[in-house]
Amino acid sequence: MILETPHILVVDDNSEIREIIKILLTGEGYQVTEAANGNDAWKKLEDGSYDLIILDIMMPGINGFETCVGIRSQSNVPVLFLSARTTDSDKLLGFSSGGDDYLEKPFSYPELIGRVKALIRRYHVYRGKESNEQKEQALPKLLTLRGLQMDTERELVFLDGRQLELTTTEFKMLRLFIENQRQIFSAQRLYEAIWNEPYYYGANNTVMVHIRNLRSKIEQEPGNPSFIKTAWGKGYHCE
Repeated sequence: MILETPHILVVDDNSEIREIIKILLTGEGYQVTEAANGNDAWKKLEDGSYDLIILDIMMPGINGFETCVGIRSQSNVPVLFLSARTTDSDKLLGFSSGGDDYLEKPFSYPELIGRVKALIRRYHVYRGKESNEQKEQALPKLLTLRGLQMDTERELVFLDGRQLELTTTEFKMLRLFIENQRQIFSAQRLYEAIWNEPYYYGANNTVMVHIRNLRSKIEQEPGNPSFIKTAWGKGYHCE
């Protein structure tokens, strides 16, 4: 059971869209704060704590991709892109900038609420915000692999004593690999395990982007990885 009312930051330059989303989310019991642009979002993030950020892409000045990169420099809070830009390249750029999910405009209300609930639920589980009973049932606090150490309770990762800044999705992916060393995960299996959704055409690109981002943070030579290796034609595995 989540103990506190989840707080969501909605970032969109269109005040009508912000108002619609706010009405929907407050009707579901969420606390909502609005931001009209990227700079406003960064300031709101400094001033408060959030469980999810819903982020538009096409905004004047700093666009959504740039805003997400700035958010990632401050926080690992989940980011849901909500945009009329629907090409695969747009989606890949969204994931590359640190986004956790992507929903196309126009969107259905049930789908938006479903995505919001799923992202917040995952965030609370992996941030240790669930009840004490769930914490007691959690996996061991510390996972290690050579120079890598993962504190699963506080969701912290260290490499040779240096703390790494991983997104929630990257943390989940790395944890899955370390807990299942030498086990090969296909793109479909990874996607369904991490995103908890059915695999779809194009999801392979999403997995590839997150693997690349994760390798850039944990590997000394991302082009010649020593932790997360590719099993050509099969998937990925951890050694």
